[in-house]
Amino acid sequence: MSTTSTAVIVGVGPGLGMSMARRFGSEGYRVALVSRNGARHEGYLKDLAAQDIDATAYAADVTDRDRLKAVLAEIAGDGDIELAYYGTGPALQPVPITETDAATAQSAFEWVWPAIDMVHEVLPAMLTRGSGALLFAGGLSSIRPMPMLGQLALPSAAIRNYAITLNAALADRGVYAGTLTIGGLIERGDIHAMVSADPGRFGSPEGRTLNPDDLAATAWDMYRSRDRAEAVFDLFGG
Repeated sequence: MSTTSTAVIVGVGPGLGMSMARRFGSEGYRVALVSRNGARHEGYLKDLAAQDIDATAYAADVTDRDRLKAVLAEIAGDGDIELAYYGTGPALQPVPITETDAATAQSAFEWVWPAIDMVHEVLPAMLTRGSGALLFAGGLSSIRPMPMLGQLALPSAAIRNYAITLNAALADRGVYAGTLTIGGLIERGDIHAMVSADPGRFGSPEGRTLNPDDLAATAWDMYRSRDRAEAVFDLFGG
């Protein structure tokens, strides 16, 4: 790894995204944070600086395809992107799967296209170097029927299939791809905060939470060992 190798965290938030940033940053990578909420970036950068992690932040709504591509190009201009992690999701309310029409499903897939854009931007340089990694985070509905998530299960399955298929396609080309399939509330994340603030509506989160530092540690192990395409975290009895 060169001293300018970068780990890009797309869709960074206070839970898993920041844990990924801390983990890869602690291993010597420069970190580039990307999210639509630029107001949070100052706090994120202070957190990382306190741990002697070199980091920058970029405001971009991933559904703005031109902006996302421009940000990734700017990051790459400052040094090789060794890791690109996609951890964002759709900000949509579930529609019952029995009531989902094509337009509703199509809107949910707006979560998928930025992942493909990310890969399309960073993969050619990785293949030229013969090194790099693509990591994704998705939901348990990609492998377990969860009707309560309605149309949101569809893009989750697509992201998982994309990651696993990339893993197979890139196996002999020096680039790794893998996915974290997550069934549980990620501590410190926005959804965890929402659920914890209204237990009367959502129930107690006790017994349903995952430590994002543990997830990031698994992601690091997958990146280093490259011996599997997927790690599943299932608190729902799988």
